[in-house]
Amino acid sequence: MATTTSMTSTYAGEAAGQYIAAALFSGVTLGSNAITIKPNIKYKQVVKKLALSGLLQDASCDFTDAGTVTLTERIIEPKELMMNVTLCKSDFDSDWEAISMGYSAFDNLPPNFQSFLIAEMGAVIAEGTETSIWMGATGTSGQFDGLVTLMLADSTVVDSPNDTVTSTNVIAELTTTVDLIPARVRNAPDLTFYVAPNIYYAYSRALGGFVATIGGAGYKDEGSVNLKPLMFEGIPMFIAEGLSSNYAVVAQKSNLWFGTGLLSDQNEIKIIDMADIDGSKNVRFVARYTAAVQYGIGSEIVLYAPAH
Repeated sequence: MATTTSMTSTYAGEAAGQYIAAALFSGVTLGSNAITIKPNIKYKQVVKKLALSGLLQDASCDFTDAGTVTLTERIIEPKELMMNVTLCKSDFDSDWEAISMGYSAFDNLPPNFQSFLIAEMGAVIAEGTETSIWMGATGTSGQFDGLVTLMLADSTVVDSPNDTVTSTNVIAELTTTVDLIPARVRNAPDLTFYVAPNIYYAYSRALGGFVATIGGAGYKDEGSVNLKPLMFEGIPMFIAEGLSSNYAVVAQKSNLWFGTGLLSDQNEIKIIDMADIDGSKNVRFVARYTAAVQYGIGSEIVLYAPAH
């Protein structure tokens, strides 16, 4: 007697890493390593912050204690998220791929469709994660608090006046924002200008010489800009797809963090054929993963956002 093969399978461990990692890190922010990724967080991670002030003084023969050493902490606590999908195999009996389901009444989902669905689930995870990284709110189902959400609630973050950005005012708006960057990080090698897509393209259009009030014929008089990434006053500019229009953040990559659990076991996709469990013709797709963002030192970040 031939062994009965069931479609029930669990994509965990290494395979989960392939599926979920592809989903989580196909978003532009994580896929480009635009912020610091902190994996292997089971529950939460405490990151210590050290601040020194007033340590230098005139020399003398005596030991004279001076200045302050302040140790504080920030916590990154990934939130568990999931995606549950149930499909009935009967819905595919009359489909053009029905033959690939097998001839038995105990049939399987079309394998091509199964792979396609996994890919689409991954795309949804990627898009949702990209949005949450910047603008998410943990009170909304399927989201976690984004970087902008956290910054808006932090009085130590440097606020920059905000306006509706156009190709005619973008350079002035970016200049105002850059002027607020703290001197101690102004020349940091990983300092990055994270901008919403509308700001990036407005700046590109302005550099291209297509704005009459600015004039010129663009970079190298070519009437266009082929530089990628664009830079503003020596700071690389990154299109953060998850940022809402007219938002921007200037910060060091090392100061912005994304945390998640173990890709090999906490994050997994399961495909469960319910035939052997409850006798139904349903197939369940289950995805679970953890994610959160945090930053280190708010006073070293400039946020370009509407008044709050």
